[in-house]
Amino acid sequence: MPSIPELIRKKRDGEQLTDEDIKLFINAVTAKKAQQCQIGAMLMAIWLRGMQSGEIQTLTREMMLSGEVMSWPNEWKGLVVDKHSTGGVGDKVSLVLAPALAACGCKVPMISGRGLAHTGGTLDKLESIPGFNIHQSSAQVLDILGSVDCCIVGQTEMLVPADRVMYALRDATSTVDSLPLITGSIISKKGAESLSALVLDVKFGRAALYKDLQSAKELAQLLVDAGNGLGIRTGAALSRMDGTIGRCVGNSLEVMESLETLKGNGPGDLMELVTTLGGMLLLMTDMVPDLSEGRKQISDAVIGGAALYKFQAMMEAQGVANETARSLCSAHTDYFSILRKSEHQMELEAPADGVVVDVDGLALAQVIHKLGAGRSNVGEPVNHSVGLELLVSLGQRISKGAPWLRLHYEDPAPSRDQILQLQNALTLGHDANPQQGLVAEMMLPR
Repeated sequence: MPSIPELIRKKRDGEQLTDEDIKLFINAVTAKKAQQCQIGAMLMAIWLRGMQSGEIQTLTREMMLSGEVMSWPNEWKGLVVDKHSTGGVGDKVSLVLAPALAACGCKVPMISGRGLAHTGGTLDKLESIPGFNIHQSSAQVLDILGSVDCCIVGQTEMLVPADRVMYALRDATSTVDSLPLITGSIISKKGAESLSALVLDVKFGRAALYKDLQSAKELAQLLVDAGNGLGIRTGAALSRMDGTIGRCVGNSLEVMESLETLKGNGPGDLMELVTTLGGMLLLMTDMVPDLSEGRKQISDAVIGGAALYKFQAMMEAQGVANETARSLCSAHTDYFSILRKSEHQMELEAPADGVVVDVDGLALAQVIHKLGAGRSNVGEPVNHSVGLELLVSLGQRISKGAPWLRLHYEDPAPSRDQILQLQNALTLGHDANPQQGLVAEMMLPR
């Protein structure tokens, strides 16, 4: 049996690791028999040398098997689905999609994450709702799915423990952007959910991890191959991430926009993603004959109120008081009577007359991250009230002095440089550009 240093040397020198090599390494990581410096060295060797498709498949499978693998009742066969996004600005899709899928007859054990860098985290958003508990055991998840059909939770201690160790060290060793390691991390957790179908929202653009479509497509193909290799019907959508999704960015504000969407008042770009990703999952589970019908059923679930009913039930099942959940889901609720409101608001004004041709989502996200909406270190608290609302849409004509953005912040106030960064995120022109949809391409399993 080779030693850990021998495995590191093998990968460092560009050799292919065998299935047994990878199993030995993952077992050592899980059992804490590998030193952190050794794990870090292997991660860097993988970053430098890459992995063949067979190695990636084995890495993903062994990471999945490093802990608990969920199991479901036989009658749920073919119905258990999830989605994963590679991260965006104002990406609140999960909050609308999970209950919409549940309303269409799926079981959705959605395991989500916290914010990374400038991107927001689904768990952080949900925790802005008083009482919402993202910590649920596998037995509790099973109970919630049995009664509500959907839940949104964090990764349990027993689920893919190898990933917990490697994920933290990837950040510390600057190996976060390794395609094999990204693939193993994402798909191993989804595999441990014992899914029937998985859809991946792989983003590209200015505010995404990958700036161009081709790079995002390379990652999407690896993810799709790894998912299908584990027996999960896996598809992907490649979506643009230059601006923001919807008009609100920031934890409490995104919950409010999600609730408004579930009440039938959602922005078009958010609904495009929700209906496309949901429609793909309904198609992959053979619940609809084609994508068009899948989109329609998801849209009907949202606009008709069935998804809102599921979201309310999910909140209550995950610890939110009945009165709070009912109030948030009522037609004319005062959201700020329940969700935290920032101490201060500031409106920025358009510097000239013109048409809104671009809003830089990355610049906006970076500012509110520094103001407290995100975290710089793992475990840091976030300020749920900090965020921003766009008051304009692309293609809209605006007059000089008209408000275009409302910033929600707490002390200390944003600096002059931060205000300038926000103002520079707005680009005005003379004519409106043709508006592209967010979804550029789709990969559906054959």
